[in-house]
Amino acid sequence: MNPLYDGDFLLTWEHDAATLRAVLETAGALEELAREGRSARVFDTGLGISIFRDNSTRTRYAFRAGCNLLGLMTEELDESTSQIAHGETVRETATMIGFLTEVVGIRDDMFLGEGDRYQREVAAALAASHREGVLMQRPAVINLQSDLDHPTQAMADLLHLTQVFGGLDKLKGKKLAMSWAYSPSYGKPLSVPQGIIALMTRFGMEVVLAHPPGYDLVDDTLAVARRFAGEAGGSFTESDSMEAAFEGADVVYPKSWAPVAVMRERTRILRANEREKLKDLEREALATNAQHKDWECTEALMRRTNGGKALYMHCLPADVTDVSCAAGEVSKAVFEKARLDTYREAGHKPFIIAALVLLTRFADPGAVLARLRSAGRARRG
Repeated sequence: MNPLYDGDFLLTWEHDAATLRAVLETAGALEELAREGRSARVFDTGLGISIFRDNSTRTRYAFRAGCNLLGLMTEELDESTSQIAHGETVRETATMIGFLTEVVGIRDDMFLGEGDRYQREVAAALAASHREGVLMQRPAVINLQSDLDHPTQAMADLLHLTQVFGGLDKLKGKKLAMSWAYSPSYGKPLSVPQGIIALMTRFGMEVVLAHPPGYDLVDDTLAVARRFAGEAGGSFTESDSMEAAFEGADVVYPKSWAPVAVMRERTRILRANEREKLKDLEREALATNAQHKDWECTEALMRRTNGGKALYMHCLPADVTDVSCAAGEVSKAVFEKARLDTYREAGHKPFIIAALVLLTRFADPGAVLARLRSAGRARRG
């Protein structure tokens, strides 16, 4: 049974643990094929379409690389040059980009209450057009980051953890500190910390969410993390101290995000077309951020972790003090020690995306992988 077949992947918490394990195992198998120089091409033709409503480097090119690994050509929809600028509906746009398309990847993370809704609207339109015989096939929709979750990032992070600690089952009991950290920008999405707390609690980790007062996440995602922690035998706690969260931690993930109240107000302002108020909101949010410049991942904080050797993780780009900004999420010394490992962490994302494409498009992905291995075709002719 492959529950992802002919479906979508929008939120990790919509899928059971067995399905998530299958994603990790498929991504690992694809990584192994690539490392051995073997071809993973399973499509002779077909498109992977991406829609990015926010800036991106890693996810944008991870999507292209993952699709290309399987043989798909990629194309990115530029909404500013499409007929969307002339009022074309989501239903119509989705259908027009759906012809001979295998997968649509969407990043829409900037406005709370909008991103996940938009992705589901696209998915529903594709399903309706396929049902009515307009589309020969129903493309899968993969969440490349929404306002609620960043599943390809969180799954890549989980795959990284399994390789560092020796397997998925080795994560049970490990302490992970998901901590807010200072940034000189105000509008960073909530989806990374929400994705981390909702996913890592699934596998028995002791997850601590740390942030200054007011930097809350969406209530529903906190409830998901608590539920999964109880089911998996781990724990989920919250703290207003970065130092306490780092104490004895095996993994630290210092990452800035905007308070949920700020993200809600920004969405309200834009819906009301009160754009002049955005500058006031930004000014107030930056002033609040500046009160917490001491929330920085430093060498002193890292010494508080388990043996002083916790794994530092980040989705990148990190705000590195004295490198990318005057004061940021992490000190230059800490980041330089972890830099190559964060690149390895990021390197899993193309394979996670390729795994999701494979699982949503093929009923028996195990048989597909077995054929690829037995064929032994080289990636380079």
